[in-house]
Order: sequence, then structure tokens, then C-alpha cells
Amino acid sequence: NMDSTLHYVHNDSDLSTNSSFSPEEERKSKVQDVVPQALLDQYLSMTDPSRAQTVDTEIAKHCAYSLPGVALTLGRQNWHCLKDTYETLASDMQWKVRRTLAFSIHELAVILGDQLTAGDLVPVFNGFLKDLDEVRIGVLKHLHDFLKLLHLDKRREYLYQLQEFLVTDNSRNWRFRAELAEQLILLLDLYSARDIYDYLRPIAFSLCADKVSSVRWISYKLVSEMVKKLYMASTSTFVIDLMNELVEKFCRCHKWSGRQTFVFICQVKCLFVHLFG
Repeated sequence: NMDSTLHYVHNDSDLSTNSSFSPEEERKSKVQDVVPQALLDQYLSMTDPSRAQTVDTEIAKHCAYSLPGVALTLGRQNWHCLKDTYETLASDMQWKVRRTLAFSIHELAVILGDQLTAGDLVPVFNGFLKDLDEVRIGVLKHLHDFLKLLHLDKRREYLYQLQEFLVTDNSRNWRFRAELAEQLILLLDLYSARDIYDYLRPIAFSLCADKVSSVRWISYKLVSEMVKKLYMASTSTFVIDLMNELVEKFCRCHKWSGRQTFVFICQVKCLFVHLFG
């Protein structure tokens, strides 16, 4: 039951460990025949907190950076050798370690395949979504790359969480919102017309009214692409409703900035049609 794995907290007690195994059984679970076992054991020992204190404070970060490469070398059939290490790094107290994993989780998902991703990476991904902005930006920059690897039912569960990306630790972090707009453009291909209208449309309209012009300009392109996507859908009522809302919210806005937004959205759309038909 995957529903039980969709909650994740950066706490050792929340991670699935092999504490019921004996030391000998746990050692055997990490045996493989792809690389020299001593080399793998040396790599796995890098997550020992004592080494971070006595050898190199950055050693866990280096370990996290190299993990996708190690996973690719070992192959998905030997993921069991790395699973505990990955979960340990994902709960590391240093945000730089978690940030490194967040930026590469989509690459690891490609290596592991959909079943292992759903079972072992989705809980970690959910934890990163609730982390510091420095960690969240890692999953946001590759949100489309990760979600496209999930089954449709799992992918739709994240529609409810996209709104949370509008809230950041620092409201002046406009690049976070700009990246969200860029990712939403890519996500249009992953969801149905109804999902786009119900969940992505409100976020797009909110971004169109952002205080930072760079965010607004990307949002104009987002709305333009949204109109095109809904127009091509079999259900035409969504695009009609969207156009009506654009007119009411921006074209007839009592503020000049709102009316200007409507013109800019139309300008982007006309340019798109002129270039690509």
C-alpha cells in the first residue's frame, strides 16, 4: 500500500531501516559482484557521522553527489546495497547534503525504474518538498523530469501540492516563483484539460500578478501555452471559460497594470501563432 509511504519526515525514526537484521545479515544485504566489495564498503562508510567530524565535514556531501553514479554502476538489481545509505543522506542534518540529493533525485529515478522509484524515492521526494527553500529548489528545477516517471494516479496526487510552491521562506526569492512558472509550462503535457483548468490555472493567474516583472513575463507565456493546450482538448468549454476569466480579471481590470497584463498575454499568443502557426 503506497499510501502509507507518502509521508516522510527528516527523522531517523521515520526511515525504513533493517534494524531487525543481525549485523551479519545486514552485511550480506550489501554484497554485490559488480565492483570490488571493499571499494563499495569504503564508499558506504562515508556516511558515518564520526568521519564527518574527524576526516572531512564535506564528506557526506561528496557521497551524496556521487550516489547516482554509484547506483548506475551497480545497476538497479543492486539498489539494496545503497538504499540505507541513501535514506541516511536524505535525513542528514546538513541542508547542503539534502540539497545535493534533491537536485539528482530525477536522475536516480531513471536508473531505478518506476517500481523502486515509487517505493523508495517518492517518500524522500515528499520530504524534500517540505524542506528548506535551498532544498526545495532542487526538486522544483526538475519537477517535470521526476513526475513524468510516475504513474498517472501518483502524478495527480501532486496537483494538490503545486500551490505550496508559491510560498517561500523569503518572499523576495522571486527566482523560485519564476522556476515554478517554467516548470508549469512543461507540466501542461502531463495532465488533462480538467486538471490544467482546476489546478494549474489558479497558480498561473497568481503568477501573472507577481510583483516581479521577470516572473510575470514567464507567466504570460504559461497562460498562452495553457490557452493553446485547452483549445486543442476535446472539451472546448475549458478554453472558453479561461478566455472569459482572462477578460474579466485583466482586460476589464480597474488598474492599468491588469489591463496591460491582458495585452501582454495576447502579444505572447500572437507571436507564438505567427512563428509556429
